[in-house]
Amino acid sequence: MVRCPVATVTRPLRVALLSYRSKPHSGGQGVYVRHLSRELAALGHHVEVLSGQPYPVLDPGPVLREVPSLDLYRDKDPFRTPALAEIRDWSDALETAMMWSGAFPEPLTFSIRALRALRSRVADFDIVHDNQGLGYGMLGVRGLGLPLVTSIHHPITVDRRLDLAGLSWPRRLAKGRWYGFVRMQGRVARRAGPLITVSESSKADICRDFRVPPSAVRIVPLGVDTRRFRPCGDPRVRGRIVAVTSADSPLKGLGVLLRALAKVATERDVHLVVVGTPADATRALVAQLSLVERVTFSPGLSDDDYAALLASAEIGVVPSLYEGFSLPAVEHMASGTPLVATRAGALPEVTGDAALLVAPGDPEELAATLRRLHDSPAERAAFSDLALRRVSERFAWPAVAAATAAIYRDAIDHGSGLRNPALARGTFPHNGATC
Repeated sequence: MVRCPVATVTRPLRVALLSYRSKPHSGGQGVYVRHLSRELAALGHHVEVLSGQPYPVLDPGPVLREVPSLDLYRDKDPFRTPALAEIRDWSDALETAMMWSGAFPEPLTFSIRALRALRSRVADFDIVHDNQGLGYGMLGVRGLGLPLVTSIHHPITVDRRLDLAGLSWPRRLAKGRWYGFVRMQGRVARRAGPLITVSESSKADICRDFRVPPSAVRIVPLGVDTRRFRPCGDPRVRGRIVAVTSADSPLKGLGVLLRALAKVATERDVHLVVVGTPADATRALVAQLSLVERVTFSPGLSDDDYAALLASAEIGVVPSLYEGFSLPAVEHMASGTPLVATRAGALPEVTGDAALLVAPGDPEELAATLRRLHDSPAERAAFSDLALRRVSERFAWPAVAAATAAIYRDAIDHGSGLRNPALARGTFPHNGATC
């Protein structure tokens, strides 16, 4: 008797994608959540995004499940004190107390609320994907019998080192308190199961700083939405330079860029547009360098306006002192914008030969490179072509989603959950509130 081959049917997965905050614009967690969830849904998977504020903007397909925090760091009212009526339970009280003490509570308190939400819906999901949170509550997820995968775009240990460098001891003490959650993230990373990161550079940093074995970390580069980020066909604005800062921290190198711009602006008609909200120190530096007429800050752009701005630039800049990947770099390249970036972190790995690279923290070299591109239309055109080719070959969200789904299936096949009652109840390691 001849046996007919049996077709293997791959069942769609039910995915809980967690993000403790999901700022919709200017790179970061919200962009990742939006595009990954859309492409996973396009592959036929059921995706529910559980997020705290700010909530993500999602495309049709995935479902948003709000996991409200107290939203203590909203842009228009940061470090606010909530009214007593806003305190709903002990996690809200903990969040408020930690904020008052100078700590950053959101990764921990979101993980507690997310575990609570998942505990009542264990049968609804096949896999839980934690995006960059790494709160102690995540140790309870596998105790529920749910496999867990965790994304770490880069370890915040790098931000901490750069942020604390050169501060006086009182300010170092205060900043160190803020970064207390990083110790918790390292502990969770070592116990959370498979990790996903975006580059070899980030993998090396995770393994070193979080003491994670290389075998536990898988690399899936990020993608770019080429339907939105593409050359627009209109002439670019002469002298326009664009930089994107999802957060104005020393890590992003904005001060270095401003000092370089001040040198270029003495001889050339250039104007810098920064996508992001400046810190007070940055505004003071703009005034000190006499750049008030040469710099525009544009926070909160719509998706279409943001894409149009990148496509209008003559030069894009990523002046960061470190990047685990840099979505803005890929968005610049997808827009056909000639790019200047630093040799920091994963940027050389991401850009390849499609950008001009400079030393991080060196305003002289950055200024010289900006002059060079400003003065050479032929070189700008050449780097634009290189950038478009690299994006088309390497960075696509459908491929990111397919690779991520493969990691989900592997996690399901090789570990269906710890079934540890203490973890399932939410009994976490405790070394003080900030851990």
